[in-house]
Amino acid sequence: MEGESVRLVIDTQSDTYEQAIAAVQAAYGFNPVALASDWPEVPTPDPRPGPERLNGEDLGEGWTERLLFDTIAAVMPGARAVLRRLVDLGGTASYDDIQDYFADHPETPIPRARIGGTLTSVRAVCRRTGPDNNTRLLELDNRARVYRIAPVFAEGLRRAFALADARPDLLRQVPACH
Repeated sequence: MEGESVRLVIDTQSDTYEQAIAAVQAAYGFNPVALASDWPEVPTPDPRPGPERLNGEDLGEGWTERLLFDTIAAVMPGARAVLRRLVDLGGTASYDDIQDYFADHPETPIPRARIGGTLTSVRAVCRRTGPDNNTRLLELDNRARVYRIAPVFAEGLRRAFALADARPDLLRQVPACH
């Protein structure tokens, strides 16, 4: 009736969103059945974790957990395995330790002569994915013959690798075609 007020009560514990909208539409004289049929289906959210859940705060030099994940997702599987090994070792390992570990690795064998090139590819990816072309994620100390990842980056990489374990579908699996 025109000029009369309507009191509307919606129980948020038992009424669905659609029921609440339909009640409001009915109170204002709209046909809720016709309007509800035009509504698009609500997509079901992906329950798996994604990179958007990683920390976006600056860990140092512009690196964030998201950028670290983007880096490990973009590198070749061998380079990713070397980064993971360095992270597992606390961020520092000698050239010889890394070469020995991967020389006869059952899943990711990398010949001694190719470790350097494998890690050079990490620097190339960092130039693309890192903040301001920052390639200092992985440091090479030729004099001491040591690979280093700063502790704060190693911790961020640890979280990025946890996501990579949960979502291997987000990682580069095969070489890019040229």
